[in-house]
Amino acid sequence: MDTGTHIVMGIAIGGLATLDPAVQNDPALFSAVLAGTVIGSHAPDFDTILKLRNNAVYIRHHRGATHSVPAVIMWGFLLAGIIHLIVPSADFWHLWAWTALAVVIHVLVDIPNAYGTQAYRPFSNKWVAHGVINTFDPYIFLLHIGGIIAWIFGANPGYTFLVIYAVIVLYYVKRYMDKREIVREIKDFYPNIQQIATSPTIKQNQWRVAITTNDYFYVGSIIDGHIDIVDQFEKIPLPDNDLFDVAVRDKNVAAFLSFSPVYRWEVHDFDDFTEVRFIDLRYRSNERYPFVAVVQIDDNMRIMNSYTGWIFSEQKLQNKLEIGDNPV
Repeated sequence: MDTGTHIVMGIAIGGLATLDPAVQNDPALFSAVLAGTVIGSHAPDFDTILKLRNNAVYIRHHRGATHSVPAVIMWGFLLAGIIHLIVPSADFWHLWAWTALAVVIHVLVDIPNAYGTQAYRPFSNKWVAHGVINTFDPYIFLLHIGGIIAWIFGANPGYTFLVIYAVIVLYYVKRYMDKREIVREIKDFYPNIQQIATSPTIKQNQWRVAITTNDYFYVGSIIDGHIDIVDQFEKIPLPDNDLFDVAVRDKNVAAFLSFSPVYRWEVHDFDDFTEVRFIDLRYRSNERYPFVAVVQIDDNMRIMNSYTGWIFSEQKLQNKLEIGDNPV
């Protein structure tokens, strides 16, 4: 989910913690728990700092190790331990339990996004992205805001957020059922399907889909249950030649390929170099495919420039390539 939603979820879990008699009867413990749930609800995304190095490192590792099983266990103890040093009178185990719950919920709500996580590490490095909830879901966010406002005006926070989370669980079930129906419809239309990547929008009745069959990629949208295919691309394996051997070893391209399960490639020849583009097909927006990896290779098979990331205009892409995104 987005940062704002994770933060309001941390506040909500702090409100839920008032159902715990130990928290309810100890103001110091409540303050410690609220700090733990707010920080814990955002802690797995501390890896955003990797963006300061370069996009390749960020894309390869964001929502990776910090969302893994060992990290989830570590975050609870680390944050609770730090807060307990500041508030030594707070009961450590109650503080740990609520902080750890906030961390677990953070990872759980990231899994249904189209972006996904590597939440099963170290058992599997596979990206888990169910594509049933938009990264920012206005309904989930506004339910939390409503609960926080009700708390400010005197509502019991424990029972308020208990009801809200019951509603949110039902909402997730509905979205899973919506996706299942979309997948069923697509399979009725297209034979030989290998993969269907769904990406919900902030509108309940609109989804983006990228369909992989034996021979083609299809990109489209689903609006009110109707499938509209807007692009079709022949599925062509990566060539086995020197150009692509160099291209896939570039760190930006390698990061892209480690993350993107549905992409196509293009080759453009220029006077002084050849440009290879890899284009993720899952995120089509405003008639563009903004998530790309590009590498420019000279006639001596040396990499001149490369870039990977979200780009919404050709000019911005060329600017990025001129500047370079290759700091160590």
